[in-house]
Amino acid sequence: MQVTATAKWVRVPARKARLVADVVQGMAVDEALTVLSFMPQAAAQDVGKVVRSAAANAENNFSLDRDRLRLVRLEVDGGPIIKRFRPRARGSSYSIFKRTCHLRATVEDSLERTTRSRVRPARAAAVESASNEAEEE
Repeated sequence: MQVTATAKWVRVPARKARLVADVVQGMAVDEALTVLSFMPQAAAQDVGKVVRSAAANAENNFSLDRDRLRLVRLEVDGGPIIKRFRPRARGSSYSIFKRTCHLRATVEDSLERTTRSRVRPARAAAVESASNEAEEE
C-alpha cells in the first residue's frame, strides 16, 4: 500500500530540493532519515519533515510497520514565486525572486512489492559475471 504526505509552499527552490531528493529516493525510510539528518543542505530539513510525515501517516492511519517502509517516490514541483524588489542606482529597481516548491513523499510497505533498487541491473550483472570469472580461475 502506498501512503503519501505533502508539504506545500516550502521556501526552498525546487532545483535545490531535487538535488537532495534524488539522493534518498528508493531508500528505506529510517536510512533516508539518517542520511538527511547529516546532509549540509538546508533543503534536507524540509525533505526530512515530509518523509517523517509520510511514515507517520502509514504507521497511524494504515497500521503499517515503520521498519518495513520504503521511500518509493519523492516528487519536487515548483511552487509560486514570491516577487520582491530592491532599490538600485539612479532610481531603478532590481527584482528578487523568492522561489518555493511543493514536496510529495510516497512510502510503501517493502514486502508488498519490490521497489527500485539502488544498484543498476546492468552493473549488477557485470559485477556478478566478473566474480564468476574470478572463481573459475
